[in-house]
Amino acid sequence: MTRWLGTTRSRLALALTAVACTAAVTPAVAAAPPAYRDATRPVADRVDDLMARMSLQDKIGQMTQAERLAADPGTAAAAGIGSILSGGGSAPTPNTAEAWADMYDAYQRATIATPLGIPIIYGVDAVHGHNNVHGATIFPHNIGLGATNDPELVERIGRATAEEVAGTGIDWDFAPCLCVARNDRWGRTYESFGETPERPAAMASAVTGLQGSTLDGPASVLATAKHYVGDGGTTGGDDQGNTEIDEAELRAVHLPPFQAAIERGVGSVMISYSSWNGVKMHTGDYLINDVLKGELGFTGFVVSDWQAIDKIDGQEGFTADEVRDSVNAGLDMIMVPNEYQKFMDLLRAEVEAGRVPMERIDDANRRILTKKFELGLFERPFTDRSLTGTVGSTEHRELAREAVRESQVLLKNDGNVLPLAKDGGKIFVAGKNADDIGNQSGGWTISWQGSSGPITPGTTILQGIQQAVSSGTEVTYDRNGKGIDGSYRAAIAVVGETPYAEGEGDRPEGMGLDEEDQATLARLQESGVPVIVVTVSGRPLDVAADLPNWDALLAAWLPGTEGAGVADVLFGDHDPTGTLPMTWMAGADQQPINDGDGQKPLFPYGYGLTY
Repeated sequence: MTRWLGTTRSRLALALTAVACTAAVTPAVAAAPPAYRDATRPVADRVDDLMARMSLQDKIGQMTQAERLAADPGTAAAAGIGSILSGGGSAPTPNTAEAWADMYDAYQRATIATPLGIPIIYGVDAVHGHNNVHGATIFPHNIGLGATNDPELVERIGRATAEEVAGTGIDWDFAPCLCVARNDRWGRTYESFGETPERPAAMASAVTGLQGSTLDGPASVLATAKHYVGDGGTTGGDDQGNTEIDEAELRAVHLPPFQAAIERGVGSVMISYSSWNGVKMHTGDYLINDVLKGELGFTGFVVSDWQAIDKIDGQEGFTADEVRDSVNAGLDMIMVPNEYQKFMDLLRAEVEAGRVPMERIDDANRRILTKKFELGLFERPFTDRSLTGTVGSTEHRELAREAVRESQVLLKNDGNVLPLAKDGGKIFVAGKNADDIGNQSGGWTISWQGSSGPITPGTTILQGIQQAVSSGTEVTYDRNGKGIDGSYRAAIAVVGETPYAEGEGDRPEGMGLDEEDQATLARLQESGVPVIVVTVSGRPLDVAADLPNWDALLAAWLPGTEGAGVADVLFGDHDPTGTLPMTWMAGADQQPINDGDGQKPLFPYGYGLTY
C-alpha cells in the first residue's frame, strides 16, 4: 500500500511536472508575434496576415477619418478609427510644434494599445509649408511656385515641408494640389501651378519632395494628389461647381498632372467636390475605378474631401445611399469628419445587406494598410523629435526667400525704374499689403481662410525693403499713402487682395483693386514721383485701366512669410525671372481666358520681363 501510494504520488508528481512544463511552454508559443508585426516580411504578406485577423468593424474603422475635435485619442481608439485629421486652423493649444507632436503621440499611444494595435494615419493641409502651425515656414502659394517654372525648387520645398510636418508627428499631407485653373474667378486659383497642364504636371515634383526616396525614410510623409479631377474647369469658376467639358478635354487638360503624380508614386488621391457634366466626382465610378485605379494603375488609396459625401444629393447630412455610392465608386477612406459613428453604422449595414461588396471593403483596407506599413508606422509610431526643431528653421526660411524671389513676375518697367538703387534719397512705401504677414500669406495660413495681421512670425515686404536699403536711404511708410510729396525718388505701392480660401474667394463680379487701393494709388500718383506697384494676390487682377498710371508692375502673388524675397528683386539683388503661369486678362469680361484661345490678353501666358 505504501509502495502503491508512493508510486501513485510519483506518477502524480510527474504528471503535474508535465503540466507545469506545458504551461511554461505555452505562453512562449503564444507570445510569438503575429506575422504582420514582423518588419522583415514583405508588406503584402503583413497586410494579408493583419486583414485575416480583422473583423468587419475593424475594416470599416480603417476607412473612417475623423476630425481631432470630434474624437480625442481615447475616443478614436475605442471607436477603432483608422485616421484623424486637423481641418484648416484646427490646432492644439498652445499652437506650437511641440504641442502638435505631443498631441500626435497621444493618438498613437491610445491606438496601438488596442488589441490589433493598428496605428492611425494623421492628415493635414500643409499646402504651402506646415501652414496650420504657428512659427512654421510659409512658402509661396502654388501660383507663385508655378511662376518659377522650377520643378527642382518645388521638390526642395516639398522636402522642407515634409521635415516640418514630420517634426510635429504628422505623417500625411493633403498636398500637392494639381488642379489646372482655367477661370481666374475661381477662389482656388492660387492653389494651381498654372492654367495649362504642363506646369502642374512638372510641379508634381512636390510628391517626390514630400515622400522622399522611400516612404519609411527619415522625414517622409504621404503626399496627396488633389482634387481629382477637373475642379479648375468649372463653369464660371464656381467652386465645387460643374465642369462641362467632353472627355477628350478632361483628359488633355486636367488629367496629365495626376498621371505625373502617379508616376512619382503618390500615396493618396483626394477626390474633388466638383461635378463632371452633372455627375458628382465623389460618385464618379468611371473616373475613379476605371481611369484612376485601372487605366492609370494607381495603387495607393483614395480619400474623400471634407464632408464631401454629404454634398452628393445636395441635402444636409449624409445618407446610406451616399455612403454606398461613394464607396462603390472607389473611395477607400471617407473624411467624415464629425459623424464618424453614423458613417460606420451605415457602411456596416450596407455591407451586411450586400449592397457594398466585401471585396470592395477588403480592397480599401489593403490600400490603406499598405501605406501604413510602407510608412513604417507599425515600427515607429511616434514623432521623430530630432525633426521638431526644423519647424520655421533659418534654413527653411532661406529656401522660402529663394522661392519668393524666383516667383516675382515683372510685367511693366517703364524707363527702367527698376531695379531701385539702395543708396541715397527717400523712398515712400504704401498699401494695405506692405506691412502685413497675414495678407501676404493668403488663405490656408494658421486658419482655413487666413486673416490679416501679424498672425505668425516672418518678414513683411516693408521690412524687407527697410533691410535692403543702405543706412543713408530714408524709407517712409503710410498704409494709405498720406504724406507723400515730390521729394521722394520713388513710391512703392503694395496692393491687391486680402486672404480667402475656396468658395469664399470666388469673384463672379469685379476682379479689380478695391476702393482703398485705388485711393492709395491716387495719392501716390498725384505726387508726381515714379510709382511702382506690387500686387499681392491669388490670381491676375483686372488692372488694364490703371496700368498707364504706373511706372512699374511686379506680380508678387502670395509670397508667404519671407517678404524679403520681394525686396531682393525690387533692389536688383536678384533679377526677376518669373513668368506668368496664368494669362493676365485685359478685362474681367474675358474670363475664362487661357493660352491659345484667341483672346488678346493684357499679358500672355509665359510673359515676364527681366533687368
